[in-house]
Amino acid sequence: MSTSVRHDWYQSDAKVVITVLLKNAKDKNYHVEIEQQRIHMTADGYELDLKLFAPINVERSSYKDFPSKVEITLAKETGIRWDGLEETVKHKPAVSAPPPIHKKNWDSLAKEVEKSEEAEAQSEEALQRLFKKIYSSSSPEVQKAMNKSFSESGGTVLSTNWNEVGKETVDVKPPEGCEFRKWE
Repeated sequence: MSTSVRHDWYQSDAKVVITVLLKNAKDKNYHVEIEQQRIHMTADGYELDLKLFAPINVERSSYKDFPSKVEITLAKETGIRWDGLEETVKHKPAVSAPPPIHKKNWDSLAKEVEKSEEAEAQSEEALQRLFKKIYSSSSPEVQKAMNKSFSESGGTVLSTNWNEVGKETVDVKPPEGCEFRKWE
């Protein structure tokens, strides 16, 4: 039966320190084996077996017992930062599958674009018909106002009020967020 004993670790550039929280380790006949890629510690009813993340220098590594713990100091062979205390199993896929091929139905995409352009053209056509209807059913004064406002404003204003438009030049009023620039 194995006793549940906690262990923790921390590292610096040069070493890794493993702390095994085991009270009175000497009385429990503890034993530590330090190998290049493995730590094995046993005590009465306790075993810790770790495959280390990276190789260590066995000659410069050591362990020491204290009344409440055993501290194992491992000298790193290289100054790399360990991602974990133990070696991680690297799974390699047997055969890498080719990336999925996404087939596009270009004909259907072209039809969608045509439909949206057709709808836009129809709405523009409907707007043009509305303006033509207003223009053709209006008095000569309203037609004059529409012509003057549209041409003087660069197509940004369309007014039917001759009293307002006839007094002075119609200013360009671009849509909000746009600015008007004259061609040079």
